[in-house]
Amino acid sequence: MQTDPDIADPQRFQSRVLVHLDSAYNLARWILRSEHDAQDVVQEACLRAYRAFDQFRGDDGRCWLLAIVRNACQTWLDRNRRDAPQRLPEDDAGVPPDVDGDPHRQMLRRASADEVRGAIDALPEEYREVIVLRELEGLSYKEIAAVAGVPVGTVMSRLARARKRLEQQLNPAALVEGGLP
Repeated sequence: MQTDPDIADPQRFQSRVLVHLDSAYNLARWILRSEHDAQDVVQEACLRAYRAFDQFRGDDGRCWLLAIVRNACQTWLDRNRRDAPQRLPEDDAGVPPDVDGDPHRQMLRRASADEVRGAIDALPEEYREVIVLRELEGLSYKEIAAVAGVPVGTVMSRLARARKRLEQQLNPAALVEGGLP
């Protein structure tokens, strides 16, 4: 009896799916707002992905894995929803490291990075999710739609609203200039 070489092939799973663990963890950390919970959920998502790997078709497992991670996060949130959302720690949280040697510039960039992290963290979950997938993970609108399970138009409107809220938080002067309340 001949078996399908793609089913439960650890090397193929590694090369198609596990190479995207950093993206999976980054998404889970932003959705769950907890490093520990993100690690647990990504581990569970990887187990789910491995068990369902025979259903995977294609070469790029990034969107496929991120959709599984997103669903695992939603399941975790439904079971463990906490009253007060946690904030991400002040570590890198998906922001590239500062390579400039000038301490003053580093301090200013760090303050800006902290402000951006705080502004992203303050977004509602559905906006935070699309911003992370687009701006930090570089997914296309179509890929985000596949991960989030929503139409591309919904992705576009959520991104527009998320960007507007970020602009309002990061540039309060724009509120006065733009005449927004």
